[in-house]
This record gives sequence, structure tokens and C-alpha cells, in this order.
Amino acid sequence: MGMPRDIGIIDLMLGIPSEDSKSRDERIADALREMDRYGIERALIGVSEEDKTAQRALRRHSDRFFASCQSDPNRGMEDVRRIQRMYEEFGIKAVGVFPAGCFPQVPIDDKRFYPVYAKCVELDVPICVCVGVPDQRIPMAAQHVERVDEVCWFFPELKFVMRDGGEPWTELAVKLMLKWPNLYYATSALAPGDYPRAIVDYANTRGAEKILYAGDCTPGLSLERIFRELPEVPFRDPVWPKFLRANGLRVFDLDR
Repeated sequence: MGMPRDIGIIDLMLGIPSEDSKSRDERIADALREMDRYGIERALIGVSEEDKTAQRALRRHSDRFFASCQSDPNRGMEDVRRIQRMYEEFGIKAVGVFPAGCFPQVPIDDKRFYPVYAKCVELDVPICVCVGVPDQRIPMAAQHVERVDEVCWFFPELKFVMRDGGEPWTELAVKLMLKWPNLYYATSALAPGDYPRAIVDYANTRGAEKILYAGDCTPGLSLERIFRELPEVPFRDPVWPKFLRANGLRVFDLDR
């Protein structure tokens, strides 16, 4: 059977350009057309106080878009209060963070993150964390996958979603997903042809409930490329509906 074509995909990372020559409504319409073209029913987009395009998309098309906000734990309790405001105003379904991209960097297991993790548990929203070697020419140590272990131990209720590949520690990521019930892996920032073998094998064996589809919000990884390569991923037939839809619905509580 292979990849199903009419499943109503949940995309856990989609970008709408916040600024270009088009109006906000035109940019939103373009995103919706692309979603319809590739069978994406709903998509996670970032929202902030400054991004009026995302705000409009969420308010006018709440049946198609759901939101995450970005965290910077260097801001201390102001960051926690901001997450609460984004939850109240936009009903965010996740919090995202780029540990190596914070300034200064904040390692995944740094105690500056703990108030953010606690707020995510309180709001019952996942935290989506970039793990592995970043593409940018910045130090990588803050995102070593081994740092996830202590966080999952200290916050067993936290839904922790690893983003952006986790390479070269994908085998360790699999070991940790076997260990921690609320630890997941999303395929953001990876072309399907580059999905790590350890992740595909895990999805096909014990991890069908743990691997989630996510695209990307960068020009270098278009939906056209993703959906051209996606059918070639050697997932077993029972994995596809969970990967493309069911896991996203469940982990991000989209029926709520």
C-alpha cells in the first residue's frame, strides 16, 4: 500500500512568510493552497506578539492552523509569563526552543529551562526542542541528546518532542524513547531521503507511536521536495497513518 494519499496530514512545522511583497492575506492564502495541494489538514505555525501574519492566520483559519511560541529561558520569569499570555490569547499547542541558538546558549538540561518545562507541564502542551548538531556554525554541546535524559527523569509528565534530526546521536535518541514514555521525535528540518535509518527502523518496530511528521519553515526544504521524497521512505504500512496524522493529533491534543 505504501504512503496513503487521503489521510488529512498533521504537519508539525510550517512557515508562513511574515514579510514579502504580498499582503498578509495573500501569504496566508498561498500557505493554504500549498497545504491543500499536499493533503495537509492542519499545520503548526509559530506565533509571537510581532508576527501579525501568524496572528491573522490563527484567528481566521483556526480549523487549519494551530500555534506554538518560541521560548528564550534567558529571560527568566518574563519568558514564563509570555508563554502564559500566548496560551491565553492564541491557545498555543506547543512551545518551541533552539538551545544552541539562545544567547547565551542554554543547554537542554540547564536549570534555566526548568521554569519553562514546568509551565509546559502545567499547561499540558509539548515542548519541541532542537537536538543534535545545528546547521549553523555555533557550538553544539547545548543540544547533545544525552541532555534529554535528565529532563525526562525530572519531568516525567512533560511531553518532550525532539526536533531537527538529533544527528549524530539518533541511536541514543531511540534508546531514550524506549526508556521515557513521553519522549518523541519529529522529522522537522530533514528531507525524507535523509531520515536517519535508526529512526525509520524504530518506527517500523517498537516506535510507531513515537515518530511524528514535521516539515520545515525554511526555503531550502520545500513541501514539493518533501512530498516528492516521502513515498520512498520504507515505513511499514501500519506506520504511515500514525506518522502522518494520529501521533500528531494525540501528542498535541488537537481534539481539545
